[in-house]
Amino acid sequence: MSILNWSSLSLFSSKPLPQCRGKISAGAITKVLLRDLPPGRIVVLRHRDLDEVAAQELIDQKVKAVINCDLTMSGRYPTLGPLMLLQEQIPIWEADAAVFEAFKTNSEISVYEDRILMEDQVIPCSPFTREKWLCMQQQANERTTQLMEHFIDNTLSYAMREMHAVMEPLPQIAIQTNLEDKHVLIVSRGKGYKKDLLAAKAYIAEVKPVLIGVDGGADALLECGYLPHLIVGDMDSVTDKALSCGAEIVVHAYADGTAPGLSRIEDLGLSAHVLPCFGTSEDMALLFAYEKRCEVLVTVGARTHMIDFLEKGRAGMGSTLLVRMKVGARLVDIKSIGILYKSRGWTKEISSTLLLSLFFIALSLFQLHWIVKRVAHVVWKLGGEG
Repeated sequence: MSILNWSSLSLFSSKPLPQCRGKISAGAITKVLLRDLPPGRIVVLRHRDLDEVAAQELIDQKVKAVINCDLTMSGRYPTLGPLMLLQEQIPIWEADAAVFEAFKTNSEISVYEDRILMEDQVIPCSPFTREKWLCMQQQANERTTQLMEHFIDNTLSYAMREMHAVMEPLPQIAIQTNLEDKHVLIVSRGKGYKKDLLAAKAYIAEVKPVLIGVDGGADALLECGYLPHLIVGDMDSVTDKALSCGAEIVVHAYADGTAPGLSRIEDLGLSAHVLPCFGTSEDMALLFAYEKRCEVLVTVGARTHMIDFLEKGRAGMGSTLLVRMKVGARLVDIKSIGILYKSRGWTKEISSTLLLSLFFIALSLFQLHWIVKRVAHVVWKLGGEG
């Protein structure tokens, strides 16, 4: 799609007021763009099927608006991401993929109903509305059964190919952090991970588990006031601040040992272990802690179902299925532990209330006994005088 020149269009001689105006931050990879995004920016993405995790991050970063040079929803599968933004009064416009390179970070733009003005360029766009979200969501829901069949076939196919790999132990790397016979809390950047981590406060305070951040999960730990012991992953969504916090770093490598994330660690002047492993970084973290003989594996923000994996761009979850089968006896999600500690919290509150009630009952009985004695004394005296 061509970019027009504003001055050449007499049609726009009387300019309407823009619906949004400000500086932009542009990035083809959303999670990389979000690392150090200043608040109040108009973000320019190239993100097909905007997922809930990315939407929540955009909300947390207090973005002013979103311009997506891709399909915000393709209708392939349902997602609440775009609706979350619209509910927070963050408008979304869609532009053609061909114009993405025209957007330069820190440029000033003005966004109108159907066009974007940047310097002397006019870029066509269209608003993504709630009505459009509802239409695409209905289309996606109608395709769920067919999508599920394909997802299951893909999962089982990959599981058959990788079942021998999961049985083999990981290469041994010597780390300083001791995981043996300890609880290990693994934080991933999945749906609701920040909320679940906050809910785990009582568990973390009492048990003091080893804290492992999977890429951006390390930032979540820092935001909640915790210092991760280990950071594992591809190093594509974790911030420089988290990488420099003093945690041991384990870079996820391909089976042949190639580790694209290692160059970033070296650029920061940090050291890291390199660990080849199939599957996702989350899979690697689980296997790694399991083979280091941890007692319990607790997950936060773990991807568990079809939509989670489709949003990550994976058509199946073969490796994840196998890994969970292997470590399953030690694995528990934080939601289960959260309920346990919440009920324990209620037990403590009930106990405290009961003790206070007994104290006041005892005090009342004591006062009643004293009053009875005084009345009896007065009656006795009156009787004696009579």
